[in-house]
Amino acid sequence: MEPNLAALDDADLVRALVDGAGVDDGAMGEIVLRHRSAVVGFARRLVGDNGRAEEIAQDVFTRLWERRERFDAERGTLRAFLLALTHGRALDVHRSDSARYRRETATAARATMVSPGADAPVVARSVAEAVREALDALPEQERRPVELAYYGGHSYRTVAQMLGEPEGTVKSRIRNGLARLRATLAALDLAPG
Repeated sequence: MEPNLAALDDADLVRALVDGAGVDDGAMGEIVLRHRSAVVGFARRLVGDNGRAEEIAQDVFTRLWERRERFDAERGTLRAFLLALTHGRALDVHRSDSARYRRETATAARATMVSPGADAPVVARSVAEAVREALDALPEQERRPVELAYYGGHSYRTVAQMLGEPEGTVKSRIRNGLARLRATLAALDLAPG
């Protein structure tokens, strides 16, 4: 006989997830039912967008599902744990959006400063070849994450999952790879400002 999940407290629901006692799907559903509105509401206050708040909430509950053993009822409530995850994820989204905005603004500013002439396709092809050569010169452990992040459009977190590497390691490799690219392109007078 399956237990009445609504009668369990949050800590028991998470234990059911960890133990996989045949009720893990139902336990996760009960957790979402209890805490979804608080998570979405907090995310909405942090990012100011309903759609982004829903994405953050989905990510928070997915993280709980994937890393359920990280919750420790002795350190605080499940709601506090979920809201801390929400806060962290909202900061990630904000940083990502801000960085994307800065890149797009800088690219647009450079594009308006340079009016393309008849030689623009030749110059573009030449720059593209220089970037490809500089990228190919990177060590594999830096080149692959840079390609996945910038050519593949994946986040640090997704690249880390794809490569089976810790997120911090992937961030460092991308940062180091971009620094090497910048230095190589600067030597050719092609590095962005």
